[in-house]
Amino acid sequence: MEWFRKQQAARSYSRAKHTRTLLNQLFAFALRQDAIARNPVEGTSPLSRPKHQIHALTLEQVQAIRAAAAAWRTGPDVRGPKPDGKVRDICEVLLGTSMRPGEVLALRPCDVTETRRGMVVHVQGTVVRRSGVADFRQDQPKTDASNRRIAVPEFAAEVIRRRIADMDGSGPEVTIVHNRDGGVITLHNLRRTFREFVRDAGLEDLGITPRWYRRTGATVLARGLGLDAAASFLGHTSTAITEGHYAGTGNDRF
Repeated sequence: MEWFRKQQAARSYSRAKHTRTLLNQLFAFALRQDAIARNPVEGTSPLSRPKHQIHALTLEQVQAIRAAAAAWRTGPDVRGPKPDGKVRDICEVLLGTSMRPGEVLALRPCDVTETRRGMVVHVQGTVVRRSGVADFRQDQPKTDASNRRIAVPEFAAEVIRRRIADMDGSGPEVTIVHNRDGGVITLHNLRRTFREFVRDAGLEDLGITPRWYRRTGATVLARGLGLDAAASFLGHTSTAITEGHYAGTGNDRF
């Protein structure tokens, strides 16, 4: 069992962990049925989790994706309707606020407040996926700590103001970025279009997703203001989450 566990661990940590769990359940059942004298998995050494490498966007990568988003489907040979810039604008808000993609998709005009110091958005919902149903707006974010107010930098605030102005009298409960029927933009459609931006930017081999904007913001905040400020801004319940999953180190920094 020790030899087999090490073989699996050499391929990947997650594979070894999953294999160990299944084998432990299998042998535990055999032990209860008096088929074996002991569970051999219990004698193996514990798995060592590899250090998680956190990636954040560089300034050059941000600019490359911006340029690709602006030029996406604008050539003379492109057929069909021209892009409306929704995903491009979502990227700008993600970059400026470090919100989760679902939180940006769930923003409504009633969540936006203009103050003397600039725009503030209240994160109090998210777009979620459930098996067998279409994506929908949930009236609470991922956790209680995720219900928060965020100061929006001016470049992202301009995008939000323009989108609200273009809503043509739609109700305050309609999301700021929505589809033609007034429904939410799905997470699948967001990721699909974003992958095309990344491909056009020549960055498709890096595995960049919309989540990288959140990691980028976390890294900037943690380096400039500390982990406590970054955790509060991101809506994390503890700084351990911020440090372990979002606050990047090394050369992959914005």
